Amino acid sequence: MLIDVVLVVATLVFRGLGALGVRRFTRWPVAAAHGLAVMLVLTASAHFVPAGVTVMPNHADMVRIVPPFVPYADAMVYLTGVLELLGALGLVLTATRWAAGWSLAALFVTLLPANIYEAVEQISFANGEATPLWQRIPEQVVYIAVAVWAARSARTPSAAPQRELVETH
Repeated sequence: MLIDVVLVVATLVFRGLGALGVRRFTRWPVAAAHGLAVMLVLTASAHFVPAGVTVMPNHADMVRIVPPFVPYADAMVYLTGVLELLGALGLVLTATRWAAGWSLAALFVTLLPANIYEAVEQISFANGEATPLWQRIPEQVVYIAVAVWAARSARTPSAAPQRELVETH
C-alpha cells in the first residue's frame, strides 16, 4: 500500500511542478512516468537490501516470493531489481520512455506469478502481513496501466528524433 502512495504522491508532485511552470511536467503521462520511476527505485532497492534489515522488504523476502517453478530464485531477484532500475531510468529519459514503458509493462506481467504466489501462500514482507490477492492483482494492473500510458504518450522509435531534453507538449 505504501508503494501505491509513493506512486500517487510522486506523480502529483511532478504534475504540480508542471503547474508551477516546469515545462517537462505539464503533461499527466510524463508526470506519471516520473512518479512510476520514483516508485520503481523504491521497490528495486528491496531486491538488494541485506536480510538483516527488517524495516522494509529485503532480498530474502523477495527470494521467498519467487514461485518454486522459477529457477535460480536468488539471481532472478537481483535481475528483476536491475531491470526495475533500468526501467526507472528509461522512463525519465524522453528518448527511451516508449521502450521503457512497454518493457516495464512486460516485466510487470512477468512478475505477476510471484505476486500471486506471495498472496496465496501468505508470505509476509519485513515482518508485516502478506498482501491479499484481491489487492495484489489490481495493484499490478495499475502499474501496467501507468507504464503503458507513459509509453503511449512518448514518441515511438520511428518518430523523428528530437534534440530537446524538455517535453514540448
